[in-house]
This record gives sequence, structure tokens and C-alpha cells, in this order.
Amino acid sequence: MNTDRLLIAGKAYNSRLLVGTGKYQDFAQTRAAIDASGAEIVTVAIRRTNIGQEPGQPSLLEVLPPSQFTILPNTAGCYTADEAVRTLRLARELLDGHALVKLEVLGDPQTLFPNMPETLKAAATLVKDGFQVMVYCTDDPIQARMLEDIGCVAIMPLASLIGSGMGILNPWNLKLIIDQSRVPVLVDAGVGTASDAAIAMELGCDGVLMNTAIAGADDPVLMASAMRKAVEAGREAYRAGRMPKKTYAAVPSSPSGGLIGQSGGQGGK
Repeated sequence: MNTDRLLIAGKAYNSRLLVGTGKYQDFAQTRAAIDASGAEIVTVAIRRTNIGQEPGQPSLLEVLPPSQFTILPNTAGCYTADEAVRTLRLARELLDGHALVKLEVLGDPQTLFPNMPETLKAAATLVKDGFQVMVYCTDDPIQARMLEDIGCVAIMPLASLIGSGMGILNPWNLKLIIDQSRVPVLVDAGVGTASDAAIAMELGCDGVLMNTAIAGADDPVLMASAMRKAVEAGREAYRAGRMPKKTYAAVPSSPSGGLIGQSGGQGGK
């Protein structure tokens, strides 16, 4: 039995890997990659993916039914607080009152960097409206604390720009956010390969959310499997506690006393 589970908004999950559903060849590849990832939470861009708002068209929920996955609607493509709030209210209607959502309010279409004033404004409105808000944000410890104080259920700082694959560019800020937070901290955006995910988990992140790193790989299903293992390995390494770093001298991994041929060692006359 897994006793080290991810707890978000009062619900426990076995997997600490959250996966997006965009950029795949088709719904079949989407499902295959998510199965390989082991993810239980899948995020869906409401403005780009049909989950019922377009009757008669193929729906993602036919491939990823809410009975098997926690659907996490997100506000990708929103550039104002008002847009984000309207989008998530629509998602709540489509998903029969579902409250857990991912908020992201972007600053511009080139970098997809978070617009933090609008993010804070939208978060306050959504929390007041009864949503359980997981929030994409900059790696600013002060603004992360502000989002937590508003009532967000998870803080999701970017590692680097969305879709960049640049990995964790500022581990120091990320660690500051982790150390101060009382809610889960999940890296969101910038992961490029398995080692990036492992590093995030080794730093103490509670989870990792990714999309392009899997969907943009030459073999998305195989990469999804690799990401699953990386998140699990990084979490185990964090819990185990790494050895201290020592830059000044090498230390033998085995005792130096009693070496064969050394006078005074055990076994000598």
C-alpha cells in the first residue's frame, strides 16, 4: 500500500505526475501516453478541447472518462482575470459542479509568462466562488505566499517558459517557495526530459505537471513512461535524504583501516 500519496484539496493520489492532454496526434495517442505515465490527474484546456461544449463533436471525456481520471480544467489561452473566471465557470457547468481547477492567466502569446496581477485577481474571485484553485505562477516566493493566503490549494511555479524544455532555471527560488508553503508545490512548465522531473522532485516538489515534454517527444508513450519513473525516483531520493555535498576532498566509500598489506591491520601477526 502506498503511504506516500499526493494530497490536493483533501483527496489523495498515488501518482505525483500530472499530465496535459494537448498536442498529441489524436485521442488514441493521448490515452496511450497518459496510461504509460500513470497520471491520475489530467489537465484540459477548456478553450481548446471539447469536453461537451461542442455537442456532436468528439469529446475528450469519451477517451478519459471522469470515472477513471480527475479532470483538471485549465484556463490556457486566457489573458485577463475575467476571461479565466468565465472559462472555469463554464467548465464547472460542463463537469457537473467540479470544483478543482487550474488557473493560468498569461501575460503575452510569445513567452506565455504569467500575468501575476491578473492571476491574483482571478484567484481571489474563484476561491470566493467556491473553486479549489491550483495556480500557475512565477517563481516569486512573495507572490506564491500571496496566492496561498488567498486560499489556493496548490502553488505551481514555472521551471522555465511553457513549452521551452529548458528545465529548472532557478532552483533557489523554487526551494524558497517549497520551504515556506503549507500547500502542495508542483512544478508547472519548462520540463524537457526525465532528469528535469527528477530534479524537481529531489528539491522537494510535491509533484510535476507537464504536457509538451511528453507530447513533443519522438515517442510520446515511451517518454511518458520515462517521466513516470523519474518522478518516482526523484521522490524516493528526496525522502531518503541525499549525502552532503563536499567540494574540498574525496572521501573513501569503504573504511581505510585494516587494508591488506597494511601493518597493524586486523589479521596481522
